[in-house]
Amino acid sequence: MSPRPGIDRHQLLQAAAELADQGGFHSVTLAALAGRLGVRSPSLYNHVDGLPGLHAALTQYGLQILHERLLKAVAGRSGEEALRHVCIAYVEFARTHPGLYEAALQPIQPDQADTKQIGDEIVRLLLQVLAPYGLEEAGALHAVRTLRSLCHGFSSLERGGQFAMNLSLDDSLAYMIEIFIQGLNAQRRQH
Repeated sequence: MSPRPGIDRHQLLQAAAELADQGGFHSVTLAALAGRLGVRSPSLYNHVDGLPGLHAALTQYGLQILHERLLKAVAGRSGEEALRHVCIAYVEFARTHPGLYEAALQPIQPDQADTKQIGDEIVRLLLQVLAPYGLEEAGALHAVRTLRSLCHGFSSLERGGQFAMNLSLDDSLAYMIEIFIQGLNAQRRQH
C-alpha cells in the first residue's frame, strides 16, 4: 500500500515525538498517534510496522535529532570549548525533548543497522571532540562513556526534580563539565 496523501513519514515521526515529549516514550501508541494525525490506526501501517516499528522509528529519529544538535554545537569549535558545548547541547536536548531523548535511549536491535549507524556516528563525534586529550583507544571510549554518563545522569536527576535546592542548574552543569575537563587534563599530564 502507498502512504496516504497528506501524511508522510517525517510528519508521523514529528507527531510521535510530540506525543513522547508530552507523555513519555511509552505513551506513544498507534491509537494516540492516529488521533493526533486525524487518521485511523490502520493507516499508520503504511508508514511503520506496528507499534514495535513505530517505537524503532522513533528511536532512530531521536538519535538523528541528538546527532544533529551535537554536530551544530561543535561546529567551528575545538578543544575544551567544543567539549563544553557538546555537553550543554546533550543536556539541552534532554531538557527540551524529554520523550524523544527517552526514545533515543532505547536498545538498538541487531536488525536496526541504520539506527546503529547513527549511534556509531554520535560516538565518533564524541571521540573527535575528545581527540585533543591524546587518549589511547580504550581510554577514549571510557571517556565517551563517562561523558554520556555525566550528561545523562544530570539530565535524569533534573527531569526527576531531584535538584530542589535554590542553586542555578546551569551553574551546576558548568561545574560538572569543568570537573570532567580537569580530570581529562590531569590524565593527559600523567602520560
